Amino acid sequence: MKIAVAGATGRMGQMLIEAVLNAEDAILVGALSREGSPSLGQDAGTFVGKTTGIAITDDVDAALASCDVLLDFTRPQATLAYLEAAQRHGVKMVIGTTGFDAAQLDLIKAASNTIAVMFASSTSASLNVTLELIERAAKSFSQGYDIEIIEAHHRYKVDAPSGTALTIGETVAAAVGRNLADCAVYGRQGVTGKRDSSTIGFSAIRGGDIVGEHTVMFIGDGERIEVTHKTLNRLPYVRGALRAARFLIEQKSGLFDMHDVLRKN
Repeated sequence: MKIAVAGATGRMGQMLIEAVLNAEDAILVGALSREGSPSLGQDAGTFVGKTTGIAITDDVDAALASCDVLLDFTRPQATLAYLEAAQRHGVKMVIGTTGFDAAQLDLIKAASNTIAVMFASSTSASLNVTLELIERAAKSFSQGYDIEIIEAHHRYKVDAPSGTALTIGETVAAAVGRNLADCAVYGRQGVTGKRDSSTIGFSAIRGGDIVGEHTVMFIGDGERIEVTHKTLNRLPYVRGALRAARFLIEQKSGLFDMHDVLRKN
C-alpha cells in the first residue's frame, strides 16, 4: 500500500508514520502538514531517527500523486480540503477526524460516491466491539433506566462531546428507538428540574494527558450498569487505521465504518 499521512507533525500523525514505516505491506509516499509549519521540508522520519526520503510538505497534490490511501486524523476544515484533493487523484481515505457539523458530514458522504472512505470517530477495534455491547445493553435496558454518557480526554482536545461519545449516543438512541438530536442533554447547570427519563445525558471531562475514556451508565432503581472503554495510548487507533487502509484497498468507492472493517477481517 502506498500511504500518505496528514497531520504529519502531530502526535497521531507521527505515530501513523512510524507504523507505516514498520509495516511490511505499506510504504510511505507522502507526509502533509499545515501551511507555514516549521517542519516543512524536514524528512518525515526524523522524529523516529529514520531517513525516508519523504519530506513533510503542504503541497497536497504532490503528496497524493502516487498515493493509494490517505490517513487523516486532523481537523474538519483540513480534512475537507484533503478530501477534495483525494477525489481529484482517486485516493482512498481513512478519516479519524471528529467535530464535523451536518453539512460537512454530507460532503464526506458525497465524496464516497467516487472514492472509498472509511470514516469513524474511533478506529480502535476494541472500542467498536464495545459499541456492539452497548447496543445490546441499551436494547435490554430501554425501559426503567436513565442513560448517561461520560467521556474524558486530554486538555488539548478542541471539541466536546467527543466524536466517539456522540457515536455512542447515536448507537444507544437507535437501540431504544429515539432520535439523539431530540433527546440529548449536553451538561446541566442551575435548577434543571426533574430528569426527563427519555433523555440521554452527556458529560465531558478535559484534563492532563487522558487519551480517551468513555462510559455509558444505565441507571435504574437499586442498581447501575456501566460499560467502560479506556484507551491508554494511541496505538489502538494507529493499528485500526492501518487495518482500515488494508480494507479500503479492496474497495472502489463507498462510505464505510470500522464495523465494516472488522467484519471483513
